[in-house]
Amino acid sequence: MNSEQIIGLDNAHVLHTYGRNPLALTQGSGLTAYSPEGKPYLDFTSGIGVTSLGFCNPAWVAAVSQQAAALQHTSNLYYTAPCAQLAAKLCARTGLDKVFFANSGAEANEGAIKAARKYSVDKYGPGRHKVITLVNSFHGRTVMTLTATGQDVFHNYFGPFNEGFAYAPAGDLDALTALVDHTTCAVMLELVQGEGGVMALAPDYVAAVRALCKEKDLLLIVDEVQTGVGRTGKFLCCEHYGFVPDIVTLAKGLGGGLPIGAVLMTDAVAAGMTPGTHGSTYGGNPVACAGANVVLDTLTDEFLHKTDALAQQLRAGLEKLPHVKGLSGIGLMVGIDFADGIKAADVLAACREKGLLVLTAKTRLRLLPPLVLTAQDVDACLEILGGVLAEMPAPAAE
Repeated sequence: MNSEQIIGLDNAHVLHTYGRNPLALTQGSGLTAYSPEGKPYLDFTSGIGVTSLGFCNPAWVAAVSQQAAALQHTSNLYYTAPCAQLAAKLCARTGLDKVFFANSGAEANEGAIKAARKYSVDKYGPGRHKVITLVNSFHGRTVMTLTATGQDVFHNYFGPFNEGFAYAPAGDLDALTALVDHTTCAVMLELVQGEGGVMALAPDYVAAVRALCKEKDLLLIVDEVQTGVGRTGKFLCCEHYGFVPDIVTLAKGLGGGLPIGAVLMTDAVAAGMTPGTHGSTYGGNPVACAGANVVLDTLTDEFLHKTDALAQQLRAGLEKLPHVKGLSGIGLMVGIDFADGIKAADVLAACREKGLLVLTAKTRLRLLPPLVLTAQDVDACLEILGGVLAEMPAPAAE
């Protein structure tokens, strides 16, 4: 099928819930994807942070293929080696004690909220269930995680929404403290608000939130669905802030391209999650876990050190490009703010035409390249993006 046929068939039968680019992709290798007509595209999106090892990494393909040929699914009534091995690696890497496997970031966040509420009910009894999140946060598209999301635009059409959530402006400790009462059980943060504009929280604010949680015996949940698995130069973004939370959620880059989510927690929280309290038909699927094991084995400290150096190269180059007003985010989670009235959506469209795939987040251009990028990939991205920005019309004279 050619691009026109694929797009036409999709538009005729797939629900129109996505603002798709007019582009079909059929194969890829490394950081390069190809249209049916053979045009190459340099991918600086990772499928929104998912293909952490790029397209069709050979070790990942071999592990997934071998597992699919051996045993593709059993359900959680039985044990499998890929699931057990992945759980052990994640606990060792994060400093947390137990993990529950789901299929997405939204499911992982829903599991985290349930675990926090169960812990609080077990310890304090019913009624202590409120979770405080931040304004401009994004935690998923289930009804519960939409409610947890601190953006009014998501709180339409699908009500009634869940009770038990409150929202504090990011960085405003007084506002967050004022929301804490006898019904509060947890605070849930993204250390870098991804969909909210690639905005990192200040370290002193995070430290103060941690102290507040400890004082009030509130669980601290960190949503690392987008920031985790090496995206910021550390395995967890929490490492930049120097702490291990009570609950961490992962997804996106963990599977390297297959659906998987994970909720990691301390033994104290895990104690309440007994048989029947939570579950997932596909959670811990051996094929997805086989792929995730390759991701974990690849992201050594040495690998992430090299990735961080490439992130610095990328950021230094971006700062020199025309119309770039400032950068946000951490590591290879990059937000670009433009001056001179330049719109990120226009830059995205122009980059696509020239063979570079990028993203937007609010008013910023967003880059989430695969973690296996090279210095040559960085240079290629800067050349295309720089050329696009140089061709942008100058602002009208006042």
